Order: sequence, then C-alpha cells, then structure tokens
Amino acid sequence: MACITKQRVGKYVYLYESISYINAEKKVRNRKTRIGKIDVSTGNPVFDEEYVNRLKTEGKKLPDVKQEPVQIAAKETNRAVDIALKVLDSVKDYGSYYLLEQISKKIGLHTILEQVFSKTWREVFMLACYLVLSDRPLMYCEDWAQSTEIPFVHPVSSQRISELLASFDSRERNSFYTEWGRHIAEQECIALDITSISSYSELIGEVEWGYNRDHEQLPQVNLCMLLGEKSRLPVYQTIYNGSLKDVTTLYNTLAEHKALLPEIRLQIVMDKGFYSKKNIDMMLHPENGCQFIISVPFTDSFAKRQVENERKDIDQIDRTLLTGGMPIRGIHKTRAWGNGQQVETFVMFNPQKELQERNDLYRFVTELVHDAQKEPNSKEHAEDYRKYLNIRRSEYAEGGHTVNIRKEVISEELKTAGWMVLISNCVYDTQAALDIYRSKDVVEKGFYRLKNSMDLNRLRVHNDIRMQNKCFIGFLSLILLSHIHKVMREHALYKSMSLDQMLLLLGRIKKSSINGISVIRPLTKAQKDIFAAFKVELPIG
Repeated sequence: MACITKQRVGKYVYLYESISYINAEKKVRNRKTRIGKIDVSTGNPVFDEEYVNRLKTEGKKLPDVKQEPVQIAAKETNRAVDIALKVLDSVKDYGSYYLLEQISKKIGLHTILEQVFSKTWREVFMLACYLVLSDRPLMYCEDWAQSTEIPFVHPVSSQRISELLASFDSRERNSFYTEWGRHIAEQECIALDITSISSYSELIGEVEWGYNRDHEQLPQVNLCMLLGEKSRLPVYQTIYNGSLKDVTTLYNTLAEHKALLPEIRLQIVMDKGFYSKKNIDMMLHPENGCQFIISVPFTDSFAKRQVENERKDIDQIDRTLLTGGMPIRGIHKTRAWGNGQQVETFVMFNPQKELQERNDLYRFVTELVHDAQKEPNSKEHAEDYRKYLNIRRSEYAEGGHTVNIRKEVISEELKTAGWMVLISNCVYDTQAALDIYRSKDVVEKGFYRLKNSMDLNRLRVHNDIRMQNKCFIGFLSLILLSHIHKVMREHALYKSMSLDQMLLLLGRIKKSSINGISVIRPLTKAQKDIFAAFKVELPIG
C-alpha cells in the first residue's frame, strides 16, 4: 500500500510516494518516488505533472497533504542574522554550469544558438545543460534551476518547458544543423549509426514496433546520428519510423545532409548493419559524391570470398597492423564490384579474437548439450538446439534421447571467427582503414550517453513536435558531453576521476549575493586544474 512521506531539504519540503514490497530475500523494503513539494508561502502541495496524470489514469484523487506555511516574525531581528539568512538563501550551485557555458562559447555553440533561436536560445541551452547535469526528467528542471546560478534566465516551470518544446520546428532545427555543420564538418570523417528510443506514447507518428536494439517490448523511434571523427562532436541527427531498418535509412540521411550542407563532402564510416548492395551502388554513384568505409557481413558471399582468398597468406610479419590492444593482420586489394566499379577491400584477421570466439562457441555448445540431455524439449533453447545439435529419441539411451553435436555447423561458423572485411572508395592504406573504422566507436559511445545519461531512454512527450525537439535538446547536450569526454581523455583526467565525479566537484563551487555583490567561494587546487585542462578562465564574482 502506498503512503505519502515528507522530507525537508533546506527550506523546501519534498513529497514522496512510499510503497512497501517484499524483496527476493523475503524482507520488507520501501520504494520511494518523488511526486512533488510543499509551496513555502501557502503550505499547499504542488504535485508533479507525471504523478497527477497517473492518478487520473487510475481514477484516483490527489492525496490531502498540507503543511503550515512558513511564518516570518513581524518583530525586528538582529541585523547580522538577517544578512546571514539572506546570504544563505542566495547561495546557488555555479561551477558545473559555468564550465558548460564556457565550453559552449569556446566551441562556437553559443554563437550559433543565439543566431538561430534569437528569443529562446538561453532557455534552450539551459535545458541542454540540465540534461548533462541531472539524471531526472525535464519536468523536474524547475527545482534544479532554482538552486543553480543561471545568468539571464528566469526559473522555468513544467508548463513553460512544455511550451518551449513546442515553440520551434524543423526550420529552426535544420538552420542550426546547417550552421553547426559548416562550423565543424570541414576535413572530418563522419561516423553514422542508428539507435532505438522507446516510448509509451500513442500520439507520436514515428513511434512504431520494430527491431529494438535494447530488446525492450515497447514501440520506438529510430534516431540516426552523424558525428565528426576528429572533433568528436555530433554534426547532425534525424528521426525515422521505428519499423525502418538501418539499410533503408541511409539514402534519406545522406540526402538530408547533402541538402543542408551541399558544399561538404562526407566520408561515412558504417558498421555492417548498413550494408546492402543497393547502398554500396548508391554511394559509388558519381552524383552522390559520398566517400565511405563500411564493414561487410559474412552473410554476403563477397566477404566470404575475400577471407578464403587470403586465409593461407595473411599471417605474415609484414602484414601486421598496430592497434590499441594486440596487433592484428591485414591486407589491401582492389576488387571489381560490378557495373565497371571497383572498391578498395581490406581483409583483417585477429588471432586473439579468433581464439576467443572459438572458446566461446565451444563453451556455449557444450552447455547446450548438457541442457539438452536434461530437457530436450526446452522451448527456451529450441532454436539453438536445431542449429547446433541433433536430438533423437532412443529407447536405448539414458533419458530416452541421444544428443550429438552438428560439427559441420561449428566448423562453418568458425571459418570467419576473428576475421573482418572492410570496403571503401576513398581509403587506400590498410592501417588507415583500420584506424578510421575503429574510431567510429565515438558514435556508439555517443548513443550510450544520449540514452542513459540524458533522460532520453524514454520519450516522456506526447506529440511529434515535442518529441523532435526533446531529441534536439538531447543532441545539444551530447555536443557538450562529447567535448568534455574528449578533453578528459586528452588530459588523462579519467585516471583520477569519472565524468560524474568531475561535475560533482565543480558543483561544489557556490555563488552567493551580498548587498548586490556576487561572491564566489575560494576554489580548490583540483577545481583549478579542471578549468586549466579545459582552457577556461577561473570564475570570478
């Protein structure tokens, strides 16, 4: 049964819904969810919109929660105490927001936001900072804004955030992508990938059932993003229906980007999810002007032929490639593609990965055999049983079944263990091809941050324009996070702290106001070192 509890934090009293449950160890535990707060002046509860909507859906009334308003004594108080109270009330978090603001100015984001969103750019930027610095939904931004020193921005309510997410459309977004792309995309390789973002909403047109990369039983939208390999900054993103596959979105993404930035020649780095003969033919066509490097899956006979051609001769000292881990082998050949076209083909072999894949497969199939001997009709393992085992009934066998491994299937699968085939129309050196392809992990890490660090693992919006704009705010947040990640790696900051620890350390820098004069508390050496790594001037009052 749920009950409402209160918790005071400073001068505010927050409301929580507490639900008791019994855990796996048969012990009673409480799960607390914040649902609102008490208005300081009236003593009345102010419930979060999400909680109100849930109760309406369940047909329940809002709980009766009241508290006496804070009464200010009419008698005179000691002047020193009065000043102290005012100073304490004016103390706000400042350091982490200051860093994001300075980063935005340094990389040119501030200028372009002001140019495109002339009236609302400060609020748009504030929401992007909130997604970087908080792991809570946008509806809780008001509380964060009240406790953070944000120059020139008034605290925003949940209603104002909703209005802001509906205040601009594709024209402003495309204008931003154009200006931002011109700003950072020169001489850049562009990595491309797609992720799924699940949603509970039934009102968003793009939300459809499809292949969910997180294996969630929810409809989704597909978010496609381009990122710069050198700057490590996002360049462009677009959203597609959740049912579309990777290979079907490539043409539209490239066409959109070309329309926005016709003067910039793309060099796209893609994994095998984007591979199809149709896509390669399209990118090889002279009119598209697209340079690419892509991994070819072993479901395609072209990749299998390249491996068989090089299998005997690839393990040579003069074909060794340097990587961040163990060195691998690689060879480059120019191969005919069709229609008079040629592609640069790179065949890579990783002996360590081959051994790992072999051991993993042997372990998996051996475990399958043990499971099949105990439960030959298991529905959970039925597909793997059919692929790797022959299970037959036998009155002579113990348990009534014989279980034999399909060794020819194992042998066929291991033919490509540890191998990788890349094709390109613009790279001619094997080491360069490997380095460029490996660097595309910036996209994958970018998506991970987008969904797990910035409140985009669920789209808590209820129509198309707000969904598009919320993803755009997430895109801006990812620009800031990507730059932070790049600097932390270059200056080895990760050896002493995580990204969250760094932001928390800067969050301890407070700003207060005394008689209208801003005062910043003294900085520690660690805080000064962080600002120095980012080449940002120390904050002053």
